[in-house]
Amino acid sequence: MSVVQAVPEVLPPLLEMRGISKSFPGVKALDHVDVTLHPGTVTALIGENGAGKSTLVKILTGIYQPDGGEIVVDGVPVHFANAEAAIRSGITAIHQETVLFDELSVAENIFLGHAPRNRLGLVNWGAMNARAAALLTSIDAPISPYTRLKDLSIAHRHLVAIARALSVEARVVIMDEPTAALSYKEVEDLFQIIERLKRQGKAILFISHKFEEVYQIAERFVVFRDGRSIGSGLLSQTGQDEIVRMMVGRSVEHVFPKMDVAIGNTILKVSGYSHPTEFNEISFDLRRGEILGLYGLVGAGRSEFCQALFGVTHPSAGALELEGRRIDIRSPADAIAAGIVYVPEERGRHGAVLQMPIFQNISMATLGKTTRAGFLRQAEEFALARRYAERLDLRAAALSVPVGTLSGGNQQKVVIGKWLATKPKVIILDEPTKGIDIGSKAAVHAFMSELAGEGLSVIMISSELPEILGMSDRVLVMREGRMAGLWERDGLDAEMLVRAATGNV
Repeated sequence: MSVVQAVPEVLPPLLEMRGISKSFPGVKALDHVDVTLHPGTVTALIGENGAGKSTLVKILTGIYQPDGGEIVVDGVPVHFANAEAAIRSGITAIHQETVLFDELSVAENIFLGHAPRNRLGLVNWGAMNARAAALLTSIDAPISPYTRLKDLSIAHRHLVAIARALSVEARVVIMDEPTAALSYKEVEDLFQIIERLKRQGKAILFISHKFEEVYQIAERFVVFRDGRSIGSGLLSQTGQDEIVRMMVGRSVEHVFPKMDVAIGNTILKVSGYSHPTEFNEISFDLRRGEILGLYGLVGAGRSEFCQALFGVTHPSAGALELEGRRIDIRSPADAIAAGIVYVPEERGRHGAVLQMPIFQNISMATLGKTTRAGFLRQAEEFALARRYAERLDLRAAALSVPVGTLSGGNQQKVVIGKWLATKPKVIILDEPTKGIDIGSKAAVHAFMSELAGEGLSVIMISSELPEILGMSDRVLVMREGRMAGLWERDGLDAEMLVRAATGNV
C-alpha cells in the first residue's frame, strides 16, 4: 500500500490530531489516527461508512473524549472536556442534518446559546440582529436576520448554519456532507463561500463521498479505513484510483458495473403526465430490462413526477399503460398492486422505520405473505427477510437489530429488499446512492444491473452525472417541470446533460 507523502506547507499546522484512538464496547472506532489541518486550506476526510469519520468529528468537537493520543492547537496540546471547550478553541461543525429551529428567527438561530447581552443580562436584540446581518453579508447570504427559519429553502438554511459557525469566531470549520441536499448552482455558491473562508485563514475539514467535489474544492486529503488513517497528501498529486484503493483496500475497477442487457418491449407507457404546480406533459416509454436515468437540477420536478407515478400525489392530466393495459393509480396501494414501487430519496424518513428491526421493515409491504388467520408468523417474516438480506448482501449483526443502527448503504438495501419482496415490474430509485460510500455505491450499482438483467425495469433519479452516464440505457432530462430531452446512452456526455438541465442549449 503506497501512502502519499504530504508536501510541507508554508504555514505551520493550525490543528493536529496525533495518534487518536477511541473504543466502544466490542468496537475499535479509531486506532491511532493522524489528521493535520492547515490555515487557509481545505482538507478532505475520505472513507467508507463506518471508517471512523463521524467518531473523529465528535472528538474534535468535544462530544467524545479520546482514549489515547493528543489534540494540538497552534502547537499547544489541548483537551476538550465538552463541546463548549471546543468552541472556545475556535472549532465548529456544520452537519448534513443541521440542528436549527424552525420557529426562531435567523438571528436567533445564529446566536442561540451565545446571544449578546446588555448590562442587565438580557438579550440585546438590536446588537444580535445587527451582528447577524453583518455575518450574513460577509458570506453574501441574501437573508434577513428577522426571517423565520421555516420560511427558508434548504440552501439558505445551510447559509444560516455557516453564519452560526462563524458567529463563534471559528478558526476550524468542519463541513460534514454539506452539499447532500443542494442543487448544482447552490453547490457552486457554497464553494465560493468556502474560498472566502480560506482567504480569511480558516482551516476547513470537508467530508464528502463525491469525488468530483473533493477534487474541486480541497487541496489536501486524509483517507480512513476501518478506524485507521491509511494515507494523506496533496490531491493534485493523487489520482482517484489511488484514493479508492486506500479506502476499500482493493481496486474498484467498475464503480458503475453496467451489464449489457437485452432490452425488451415497452412495459410502461407514460403519456402527457401533468400536475398543476410540479410538472407538465411528461411522456416516454419504459422498456423491460431498461435503466432509464432521470436527470435535472434540484427543483426540476423529478421526484414529484415519480411520486405521482407511485400514487403519492395525483396528476391533473395524462395516462399510464402497464404491459399494454390502461391503469389508474390513485394511491401507493394501487401502484404496488400494479407492480410499480418507489424507493424514496430520504430513506430514513420515508423508506424505513428506523426504530423497527430489519426483518419487520423488509416484510412490511408484504404482510399478506406472512400472515395466517389474521396473525403474523414471525418465523415466516424472518425467512422472507433472510432471503432478501442474502440476495442484497446486507451487512448486519442480526435481522432483529433496528434499521437505524445500520450504515446508509445497508439501510438502502433494506428499503430495496422491502420492495423487491412485492415482486414488482417497475422500480423507481430516487437518488439510490445518496450519502453512501464508494464501496456501497458499487454494490448498489451492481445489483441495479442484476435487476435489469432479470427483466425488471428501473427508473433512476440521480443528480450525480457519473452515475447517470455510467448506469443509464437512456437519459430523460427535466427542467422546471418539463422534459428537456430524452437521449440514448451512445454518444451522451456530461456537458450535453448539463446544458439541457440548465437551459443553456
